[in-house]
Amino acid sequence: MTIQPSSGVAERPPLALVPAVLGLVGCVLRTAVLLLQRRIHLPRQNTGRQLTFADGSHAVVYRETVVDRDVTREPVVLVVGFRLRMLQGRAHRWFRVESILNTPLFVGFPGYVSKLWLTHDENGRYRGVYEWDGAQAAETYARTLWRVLALGSVPGSIHYRVLPGVCRDVFLRDPGRYSAPRAPAAPNGRHRGAHVAGPAPFAGTPRSAAVTSIAPGRVHAAGPAEASGPAGWWRPTEPISAKRRVREPV
Repeated sequence: MTIQPSSGVAERPPLALVPAVLGLVGCVLRTAVLLLQRRIHLPRQNTGRQLTFADGSHAVVYRETVVDRDVTREPVVLVVGFRLRMLQGRAHRWFRVESILNTPLFVGFPGYVSKLWLTHDENGRYRGVYEWDGAQAAETYARTLWRVLALGSVPGSIHYRVLPGVCRDVFLRDPGRYSAPRAPAAPNGRHRGAHVAGPAPFAGTPRSAAVTSIAPGRVHAAGPAEASGPAGWWRPTEPISAKRRVREPV
């Protein structure tokens, strides 16, 4: 089987240092304006809800940050993942508390809509699930953020995935909507050679941006972007769960 060869926009290296620094400075200044205008909010309806990912890991939403803005015209989901160095036990709790101080490093970027902050999973990986307005703006932010995360993250653990044309809430409520079906097996046990393209996530979304599926226990046919991090690290396999108490992974 050949699946439509993309699971979002292919990951690119971090932004050059000077553009990254200038972008962060501009973000901090715009954040100050947003704070003065009282346009930054921390709603609680999603905190305590759990996500299950295709790599078998689980994470719980511990914070949400939303900005009052105009209607989103080009919805994009951005998932960022990383593992922090020398963080164990209760140190994770302290990180969750102090991480709110990082808000000026993202909320003022052009196109920002919202962010779900996720606890670390069984592999020590933290994730942020964002909604953005515009794929280019989301990618620019992710490549800028990479520079900041690299200061305290395990080398090689930083990855991101940009999914154009995808609304965050629909993506989390119905992740199977973005899956491509597996082709039937031929009599010899191999998949038929016919090309199978999954349905586009939303009307107007290029099929090159469609998300392909990972069947339980199997890794789907990899597109160019799949090499960007462990298979399935960013992909929810079940709808976001009801609220539950945040527990440290064993």
